[in-house]
Amino acid sequence: MEIERINENTVKFYISYIDIEERGFDREEIWYNRERSEELFWEMMDEIHQEEEFTVEGPLWIQVQALDKGLEVLVTKAQLSKDGQKFELPIPNDKLKDIPVDEQIEDMLDQHFGHGIEENTEDEEILDFLLSFNDFEDLIQLSKRGGLDEIATRLFHLENKYYLYTEFPEDVFNEDQVDDLLSILLEYGNESQVTIHRLEEYGKEILSHDVFSELRKHF
Repeated sequence: MEIERINENTVKFYISYIDIEERGFDREEIWYNRERSEELFWEMMDEIHQEEEFTVEGPLWIQVQALDKGLEVLVTKAQLSKDGQKFELPIPNDKLKDIPVDEQIEDMLDQHFGHGIEENTEDEEILDFLLSFNDFEDLIQLSKRGGLDEIATRLFHLENKYYLYTEFPEDVFNEDQVDDLLSILLEYGNESQVTIHRLEEYGKEILSHDVFSELRKHF
C-alpha cells in the first residue's frame, strides 16, 4: 500500500487489488459485503496510523476512486465549527469540490472502533473494544491493576503484536464505569482498528477468557 500525507488532516493512499487479495479479501466483496469492506478500511487506517501517525478522531470524509488495478482513497478528518454545532472540513471552501463525501459509508465512520455497539441474541447491548500491545510486559503489568476481572476478555497474537479484545455488557457496566476502565486499559495499550473477525481468522488465540486472572497465575 502506498501512502501520501497531504497535510495534518488529510491522507491519501493507494492499494492494489493484488494487495487486497493478499490480505485475504476478495475484490468483489469489498463493494457488496459491508462487514468485509469495513474490516479492510480499518485495517488500512491502522497501518496508516502506524506509519504516518494519522490518528482518527471524530467524523471523516472519504473519497474512494476505483482504478484499473486498485483503489485510491482520500481521507480527511473533520473538525467542529466555531459554534460547536456542526463538523466542517479543515480546508478552504474553494477546495471542497476536490473531496466529495461518500455517503454510502459515512455512517460506518460513526462507529467507535470499527465495531461499535453490537446486539446479542437476547437484545442485550454490548460494547466491544480492541487494544494492541507491542510488548507483552505491558499486558502483564496491566493484569496487576485492580477491578478489571469482570471485563470479558480474549487475547490474540498477530503479526508481532498482541491484541486484547474486551466486552462491556450493558447490564454489568454503566457508562461511567466503562469510561474509567477504558482509561486504565489505554494507559498500557493502544486502540486498534483491527477487527475481531480478522483476529479469529488470521491470528492465534492465546487466551479465550479471563485474560487478566490467567496472566497473574503465570506471571
